[in-house]
Amino acid sequence: MPARMDRLPWTKFHWMVVIGLGAAWILDGLEAQIAASAGFQETLQMTATEVGFTASIYLAGQVIGALIFARLSDQLGRKKIFIATLGIYLFSGGMAGFSFSLWFLLIFRFISGLGIGGEHAAINAAIDEIIPPKYRGHASIAIYGTYWGGAALGATINSFLLDPSIIPTEIGWRIGFFLGPALGFIIIFLRRHLPESPRWLLSHGHVNEAEQVVNDIEVQIQGQGYNLSEVPKSKRIPIVPYKNLHPTELIKILLTKYPRQTLLSFSLMVAQSFFYNAIFFAYVLVLKNFYYIPLDSTQDFFLPFAIGNLAGPLILGPLFDTIGRRKMIFATYSTAGVVLASSAVLFYQGILSPTTQTLLWSISFFFASAGASSAYLTISEIFPLALRNQAISYFFAIAQITGAIAPAVFGILISQGIYRGSLTLGYLLAACVMIIAGIIGLFFGFDAEGKSLEDVSGSL
Repeated sequence: MPARMDRLPWTKFHWMVVIGLGAAWILDGLEAQIAASAGFQETLQMTATEVGFTASIYLAGQVIGALIFARLSDQLGRKKIFIATLGIYLFSGGMAGFSFSLWFLLIFRFISGLGIGGEHAAINAAIDEIIPPKYRGHASIAIYGTYWGGAALGATINSFLLDPSIIPTEIGWRIGFFLGPALGFIIIFLRRHLPESPRWLLSHGHVNEAEQVVNDIEVQIQGQGYNLSEVPKSKRIPIVPYKNLHPTELIKILLTKYPRQTLLSFSLMVAQSFFYNAIFFAYVLVLKNFYYIPLDSTQDFFLPFAIGNLAGPLILGPLFDTIGRRKMIFATYSTAGVVLASSAVLFYQGILSPTTQTLLWSISFFFASAGASSAYLTISEIFPLALRNQAISYFFAIAQITGAIAPAVFGILISQGIYRGSLTLGYLLAACVMIIAGIIGLFFGFDAEGKSLEDVSGSL
């Protein structure tokens, strides 16, 4: 059955999978932009450090959510969990709009993190288990890139919501938090019509149901005028029944049986998380404290930054399926690091203006966003199904623990915008981490382009 799914052409069915599952990242980008803009800072009388802590608590929620829902996804199925986690995320996002104090905001930002952490765990596996190998690389990377489409949308909306001449500040940011739930109901409807992963069904002994899912997909595609070739019996693969592993047993297996995969996954995930969270969650404070840009005007500088992040995965994504995974991981990670290091030196010397600072951020993240997306793709490809979802959650959790520290640390480094030296060192650290991860990706990565998941990671 995996071979039957892998030989399918790209059709309306795959578009439905991409839209139904990938649209969550648009909503995540939208809400993250609302939070990063810190429109609530004045209303709730928060310091720069407290704004940074708000981002950190959100990331901490992602860690716990990923670990919890990854196990549930393995036990109950991908579909049940990616519907439940979206519901949690949308509800808590809307509740954050009613915040009247710091503690209320922190509670619901934490719960939002739980939901989106579960999304990361369930959706990654579901997408890569359904999308054919020929398209898996650039489809998966593009899906993650749509996060920045949501961020760009959030920046555009914030230019109105955070303009006190249009909407009072204490109301504008609340409206922003309400937008996600309003749009999310459409996505939940789409997800209800998506099938369970046939690979998951097989591994849990639901052979007849898996056969029915694949048959229905094939009939749908053939009805659109496509001729599907027969799959030779040589494509049959052994099925290893799913075993619910204790966390300590899983960690032991990752370290002893899959050391190369573990090193690669750890490096890519930690690097992109620290790099991304350090800059994205603190960019408003940098523009405000060092360049003296009014809060309602910071969105004007972020929009090209977000567009660059969106363009990177869309333009560079196909190259991961042609040039190859290892070479492109090295190219995207190392280039992003070099550009950030260069901008850090220029920032320290006081040469940059708000426009040139934003331009360099945009160039750096054009490459970094494609690289970061490939990190999630890599983990889902290099571990077998029995380990895939929980491996994703473990490395995601490790990365987010690292990333959760970054916003708070950079909030302290920014302080009141007096000293550039400490913030410059932080940027250089993030750049070095990215370059090192790129080198590890080149030498320890896998040539997974165009290959079935089972050919890369082993049997089901």
